[in-house]
Amino acid sequence: MAAQRLDQREDNPWHTGAACRRDEAGLFFAPSKEPTAARLSREEHAKQVCARCPVLLECREHALAQPEPYGVWGGLTAAERRVVLARRRRREAELRIPAARRIAG
Repeated sequence: MAAQRLDQREDNPWHTGAACRRDEAGLFFAPSKEPTAARLSREEHAKQVCARCPVLLECREHALAQPEPYGVWGGLTAAERRVVLARRRRREAELRIPAARRIAG
């Protein structure tokens, strides 16, 4: 069953079901020199599309794994993804520190 599911995913990648495929790419990627207010409005609209997307988590993990440097992916902006990645790295580093050392420090 797992092999069948894997084959199905290879034939039908996650992004084929993405809600954003019906929208303009400009909604998810900033034009050069976009004013801040326009960028924030565009990003909020893009996040609304992401919020109703059936593959939001797959998209987000893709953008974090690549990492995608631009645009709204999985409901997160590039800046928000950098924060998530920094937190993951910090958490992973903390898990590598022996517990006794964390308590003493």
